[in-house]
Amino acid sequence: MKVTRSFPVNPPPEVVRAYLIDFAHAEQWDPGTRSCERIDSGPVQVGARWHNVSQFLGRSAELTYTLIRADSDRLVFAGVNDASTSRDDLRITPDAGGSRITYSATITLRSRFRVVLEPLMKLPMRRIADHTVERMATTLNGLS
Repeated sequence: MKVTRSFPVNPPPEVVRAYLIDFAHAEQWDPGTRSCERIDSGPVQVGARWHNVSQFLGRSAELTYTLIRADSDRLVFAGVNDASTSRDDLRITPDAGGSRITYSATITLRSRFRVVLEPLMKLPMRRIADHTVERMATTLNGLS
């Protein structure tokens, strides 16, 4: 299942990227994230990892996220646990004095029942994506 949203924010791309590269900030911009903390040390770069606890459809899920791509205009985080994989792909481009974020979230269930479950999750995923855009935009606009 994949959802994609694109939206403008006020801060320039370098400010947006500097904030979003630390996935621990997901606590502030992702309505499903209950906690997210770095589990390694050193500079935040490809290979950095976080322990994330999220709530989805009334269930708690713990994932280990890894920064797998860190370009000047794109950040990609991959999350994994026994039940699913998750991928957050954030593209950051200049837009009218600020930035445009193109955010894609992909969740792949590892269950043999995924053929049945994934279609049922599409509507909730779309709603969560809309709430994520609202919170991310508000949070990022508060940086400027």
